Amino acid sequence: MADERALRDAFGCFATGVTIVTSADAEGRPVGFTANSFTSVSLDPPQLLVCVAKTASSLPAIRAHRLFGVSVLADSQRALAERFARRGVDRFAAGHWVEAESGVLLLEGACAHFACRLDLEVDSGDHVILVGRIDSFRAAPDREPLLYLRGRYVRAEAGARSATTSPASASAAPATDGPVQR
Repeated sequence: MADERALRDAFGCFATGVTIVTSADAEGRPVGFTANSFTSVSLDPPQLLVCVAKTASSLPAIRAHRLFGVSVLADSQRALAERFARRGVDRFAAGHWVEAESGVLLLEGACAHFACRLDLEVDSGDHVILVGRIDSFRAAPDREPLLYLRGRYVRAEAGARSATTSPASASAAPATDGPVQR
């Protein structure tokens, strides 16, 4: 590749959400990292994917434990995104954490949580694509997501969702009076 910086800048033109991916090491200690390479894969079976650098310190733990959690961050959780992107700090010293039935830690106050079992691992360049089968999930659609664009954290415009929701799609949506779990 001729210009890695130019490619990184081109990728940065696509706004993404921000997540914290968590698991546990062999001694049961929590591990985790910030990721913005995350997407849904399938509704049946319910799957998602996250991409992790091969050099990530959490990758061996996820591979061994075969369980991981994904917390989709709210715009108020930027400091946690930054904390989980750093090395050499106790990443779990901040934030409020809840344990899924599987034992993975999920961040309270997030826009959504997913507890997953590692279903598939695909080696790709300097990253590994992890496909997780979703065991349980919860959404809080009233929270605004934290976004990442052009190398910076940004806030979604307030009301952007309601401005783009048509009456037909709103009536077809499931009720959101509380957490949704599978």
